[in-house]
Amino acid sequence: MGFLSLGASFLGQPVWAWLVFGAVVATLLTLDLGILHRTSREIPVGESLLLSGGYIAVALLFGGWIWWSQGAQPGIDFLTGYLVEKSLSLDNVFVISLIFATLAIPRPLQHRVLFYGILGVLIMRAVIIGFGTSIVTQFAWVLFVFGGFLMFTGIKMLFVAENPAAMADSRVLRFLRKHLRVTDQLRGEAFFWRESGPTGMGTAWHATPLFLALVMVETIDLVFAVDSVPAVLAITTDPYIVYTSNIFAVLGLRALYFALAASVHRFHYLKYALGLVLVFIGAKIFVGHAFGKIDPAVSLGVTFGLLAGGILFSIWKTRGTRGLALARD
Repeated sequence: MGFLSLGASFLGQPVWAWLVFGAVVATLLTLDLGILHRTSREIPVGESLLLSGGYIAVALLFGGWIWWSQGAQPGIDFLTGYLVEKSLSLDNVFVISLIFATLAIPRPLQHRVLFYGILGVLIMRAVIIGFGTSIVTQFAWVLFVFGGFLMFTGIKMLFVAENPAAMADSRVLRFLRKHLRVTDQLRGEAFFWRESGPTGMGTAWHATPLFLALVMVETIDLVFAVDSVPAVLAITTDPYIVYTSNIFAVLGLRALYFALAASVHRFHYLKYALGLVLVFIGAKIFVGHAFGKIDPAVSLGVTFGLLAGGILFSIWKTRGTRGLALARD
């Protein structure tokens, strides 16, 4: 009976396929925090790159397994979704580094925030993707709304200069400081700390700046999900492919953060390539409806070509420059 239940379908895939994915993610997180990073410390660039390479290798192996077990189109859809989500996440690196700088979170503690942040992402993305795929399945016209939104977002990235708001003036940060007791300084690795009130009478739980950073990181991921989830839904509406490609990309982002935080300026022109990718993904929904679906291999090739061109052009244009880390101790 247990074997039959594992073969039952859940959101278009057998239960055992979801369990395989869950086991892979649980193993990666256990190795990351439980073995490699049991204590808070600064992660060197070399280790960050090695760890990120490991996450990318596992994601590619998982994509290969999907290709082998489900067919070429699901495999290509996974790789395309993973590539798009991974690239969109680079903007996330810049904003997260601003959060850490504003709240004065030292580099040894940043990994702790990012790790617990990913646990929230696992739940948040599941809710958003589940809702999104359900809506698209019941109301096919919503996919055209997503396509128009992606084209608008891509054009905005191409022609509207970004001017990130100062994190110190963030509405979320102001709200948290207004409605929570917050310690004036960090209390080690603690997210909450019990200490005396202003009058010295009695004690109460206070949130620490580390907790504020965690909430801000989760909020930023929610904002970025508004772009990334529709982008992957425009590639495929299979919840399994959408969710797994999203989570593997986000898992690798946390590892790559420590290598990119100090050199994110080298990828300045990547945003224009991302803009073109979003326009292409949005446009192919309308083109596919009018003239027939575009070959997934063509979509993957165009996406990869645009992003690779943006990265190479960025590196070439910024050669010889020296950037400073945005998040310092």
